[in-house]
This record gives sequence, C-alpha cells and structure tokens, in this order.
Amino acid sequence: MAFPQVESVAPASPAELAGVEVGDEILALNGSVLRDVIDYHLLADEAVVALELGRRGTTIEVVVEKHAGEPLGIAVSSAIFDRVTTCDNHCAFCFIYQLPKGMRRSLYVKDDDYRLSFLYGNFTTLTRFTELDLERVVTERLSPLYVSIHATDPEVRAQLLRNRRGATSLRWLARLLDEGIEVHGQVVVCPGVNDGAVLEGTMAGILERYPTLASVGVVPLGVSRFSREATMRAHSSDEVATVLDTVAAWQERCLAALGRRLVFAADEYYLLGRRPFPAAAAYEGFPQHENGIGMARAFAEAFAAGAGRSSRRAGGFFRSVDGAPALGYRAPRAAGPGGGASGGVGSGAHERPVTILTGAYGLQVLRPLLDAAGHGDVETVAVANTFFGGNIGVTGLLTSVDLADALARVPAERRVLIPEVCLSNGRFLDGAVPGDLPRAVEFVPEDGASLRRALVGVRVARDPVETAGTAR
Repeated sequence: MAFPQVESVAPASPAELAGVEVGDEILALNGSVLRDVIDYHLLADEAVVALELGRRGTTIEVVVEKHAGEPLGIAVSSAIFDRVTTCDNHCAFCFIYQLPKGMRRSLYVKDDDYRLSFLYGNFTTLTRFTELDLERVVTERLSPLYVSIHATDPEVRAQLLRNRRGATSLRWLARLLDEGIEVHGQVVVCPGVNDGAVLEGTMAGILERYPTLASVGVVPLGVSRFSREATMRAHSSDEVATVLDTVAAWQERCLAALGRRLVFAADEYYLLGRRPFPAAAAYEGFPQHENGIGMARAFAEAFAAGAGRSSRRAGGFFRSVDGAPALGYRAPRAAGPGGGASGGVGSGAHERPVTILTGAYGLQVLRPLLDAAGHGDVETVAVANTFFGGNIGVTGLLTSVDLADALARVPAERRVLIPEVCLSNGRFLDGAVPGDLPRAVEFVPEDGASLRRALVGVRVARDPVETAGTAR
C-alpha cells in the first residue's frame, strides 16, 4: 500500500498554519490509514484533524484545529492509496486492448473499481464487487455510481465480458438500487452480438428489473486499427437506424410506464445516422452528458445563448489513473498550460482569421452552428485520427501527431483553436504536451459558451460560406 503524499499546501490554510509541508506522507489521519481520497475527505472535514506524517525518514504528529467542514488545504497525490481494483473481464470491445504499444503505462490499466466510478464517472461491471463494497457504498452514500450493463441476458453478458461472473454480477445492481443508490447504466452495442433482438431484450429487462436506474446510455462500439477481434466491427447504416429506432420505441414505453424516458442514445448514433438531435428537454436534465449523450445538443444551446452547461468531463476513459484530479469529488481535470506558445483563449489577436481543428464528429456539430451564427469565415478542419484509425471520430481521442499534421496545412496567419478535451492534465494521449506542437494554438473548453467567447471580435459574414476542410 502506498501512503498519500502531500502535493501542495494552500497558502494560509489550516494545514500550512499547522506546519504540513509538500512531500509529507500521510501515514494516518485521525488514527486511520487512508484507503483513498474518499476516506481523506470524510476525515479531513472534522474540526480536529490529527495527522501522522512521514517526513524525510522521520515520523511527526501534527494536530490541525479548524471549523468542521473547512478545507484542510492539502492536495494529495492520487485518488486511490491502497490498490486500484483492476478488471478481470476480457471484453472483446475493450478499448484498452485496442491501444498501440509504447504509450504511457497508466493508459493500459483496466480498472473495475466502484470508487473511481463514484469519483470520476468510470463505468464498472461489478464483477469484482463484494459485500464489503456494498456496505461501504450504502453507509457512506457513495452515489451516483456508473454500471456497464451491456446485456441483461446472463449468457450474453458473460459472453460479452468473457467472464462467467458476468452472468450473475448484475445482482449487485439490484442491491444498490434497492438501497437507494443512484446508478446510471451503459450498454455498449456490438453489432451482431448484443444488438437487434438482444438489445430489445436488454431494454425489456431494464424496465422490468431495474426501473429505478437514473438513466441508461446506449453507445456504439469503437474499433481502432489495433483491434485483434475479428467479430468487432463498426455499425452499418441500417444497424445505426435500428438502434435509434429501438431506443426511441423504448423511450415511449418508459415514458408510459415510469413517466420518464430512462434510455438515451449516444450523440454518435445521431451523427452516424444523419438524424437531428432530440430537443434539450428530451434529455431530461442531461444525466449522461459526460458520456457523450446530449453533449451536442447542450453545446448548441450554450453556443446560441452564450452561456449554459459546460462539457468539461469529470473523468471517464483514460482519466481515472493518469491525469485525474486527487482533490475533490468530480473535480474537473487540469486544463492545458496557459500562456507561451500554446496559450489559452485570447492569446491571439481576435481580428485574425480563425481555424478550428476538431474530430470528424465535432465537425458535423460545429459547422452548422457556425454558419447559422454568421461565422462562415471560420474554417473548420476535421482531423483524421490516423493514430487510432478504425472508426474513431471523437475529438477527445485526437493526439498530437494528427493535430501537428493538420496544423502544417493551416496558414501561419490564422488563429488556431483546439478543443481542450484533447488534453488530460496538460498532455495528449500520445504523451506530448501542447508545447510540442509546431506552432501556437489556443485551447478552448469544450462547451458552446466558451467557443462563442473565443470568437468574440471575429468578423461575421453577411453570406455564410461553407469552409469546412479535412486534414487528409
């Protein structure tokens, strides 16, 4: 077990006044050895906090007195201090199996840890969940949690997870719901495996057995060029249409039975099917916004109004272990570095022409919004994801390699905006930092209001002209 290390101490905070230093190891807090940042926050909220610290080979004791609930003022080194519960499933669709070799070690960690589900919105299959885990979740009210369902048919689920416990682990989902824990579910649809009649059965099973789920997201399979699974493939256009029709039909059934839609299709399905996004009200508060469900509609609404819901992801894929913030529940990850060659919004002169680099799906969302707002002179470039290849078109999986290639094609006099979702704790997935890019760019938080602010002062065309381009 690794002890949490103090990474920073807030100036004039109770911890600084008590003598806590950067680099100290927290050996115990109020007599308890900390398992994770959840323990830390619960115990650090008390009025009197007794810290046992390891400092340069010695052990010292520090007592901090403060108001109950007042922040201690310490940022710790990670979210999990004992050991991340790793995943023992072998899902053919798992994206971690589809990564190239040579990336950062942390990216290959498969977690199935309910604590990371609570902290960062990671989806857990519950195949390694235990009675002790249930007791802690219920006692400490660790809610909401996020659970991968994929299929309610036990045999199909075990086949999908390649784990016999997959057939029975949804019993924990029922227990969590019975205890009043808010749970959001997910179904990754693999063509020919859990679509069609199986998906219909899953929707029926959810409505019958788990009607108190807060929401269920239906998302398409992502396949990179590194996948070795012959049965895993992208959806055909007919399959996309069938999934959308299935979700729409079950939304109507859920509305009739529960008074809410419960089930929602990912934005990717609407983009792939060339169908309009549902109205904002149809997302019922955007419960799976961070899972790419309703994000495009929320972006459009915020862009039009100049304010609204932020798309900043709290966690999720690649963020639970590497780059996830240790301080605070669902705290947004750190943005890219400001200033310098790759500064934040506003580092360039607004009168310069603008180019936005985005993913293939991002282009489909952005271009109509820009044209409708009279920003026909703003160029949008869909950056091809050659790093991962396959059917990967989401902006958040773009790497510095493909962005650099696209930048080489953009004239030097243009401002270049890149969605901040490409960064996790200031790094791209391939390990590069913004300063490694060949020229200055501006990173824009991935919500519509931020983009609108970034475009303030950009000339509005009288007759918007399509200027969309492609990187390749």
